[in-house]
Amino acid sequence: MARAALLGRLSWRPARIAELVQETPRAASLHLDVPGWPGHLAGQHVDVRLTAEDGYQAQRSYSIASAPGAERLTLTIERLDDGEVSPYLVGEARVGDGFELRGPVGLYFAWQPEVQRDRPVLLIGGGSGVVPLMAMLRLHAATGAAAPMRLLYSSRSIDEVIYRDELDQLNGSGGREVRLALTRSQPPGWTGYARRLDKTMLSEVAWPPSSDLICYICGPTSFVEAAAESLVQLGHAPGSIRTERFGATGG
Repeated sequence: MARAALLGRLSWRPARIAELVQETPRAASLHLDVPGWPGHLAGQHVDVRLTAEDGYQAQRSYSIASAPGAERLTLTIERLDDGEVSPYLVGEARVGDGFELRGPVGLYFAWQPEVQRDRPVLLIGGGSGVVPLMAMLRLHAATGAAAPMRLLYSSRSIDEVIYRDELDQLNGSGGREVRLALTRSQPPGWTGYARRLDKTMLSEVAWPPSSDLICYICGPTSFVEAAAESLVQLGHAPGSIRTERFGATGG
């Protein structure tokens, strides 16, 4: 049975776009109908494959934004102008269009409230690295998990904050906190962080070092490495820090 389940996750299956939501000028959420979807964990990702009329294929990996058990599988994708896949998915694709996906993939970066129980959860995201962390926040809200959860989200400007309205709604309820850092521009009256992530910022947002804390960091490689290194310098155990990173190219 375990082998059959693994083969199912590694097989390509059709997905069809049921709804498109423009999150920011460069990012969109694709809500998908995926027949036979086996389910996923918060923090996992899928491989997406596009096939052109001449048979040419291109594939990329994208994090899952929807909570486990949601009605539809959601991918939130940021368009990279020099990419092969993201410019089609964010800009050209329409409701009813289809492609293939494979997964879910990635147990290491998954948050499972029934396993980690009431351990405090620190989420640190840079840019579109917030996507798998949003799946965790949504699962936290859907299950009423007892674990306190904090998100520190770094973005260049308020207009590029993905899920802005939903994050506002999640902040301050059910043991959830959301802190934003805007690195390039800030709106009038901004009272949040107005700089790049640094050790001082992390010391203010994170709980004091303890064996219970678990941290998930996702974003560009340099961002992830800086955040993880700063947390270790602050006294957090390396084993409590889980990372997922992406490079500047691809898409």
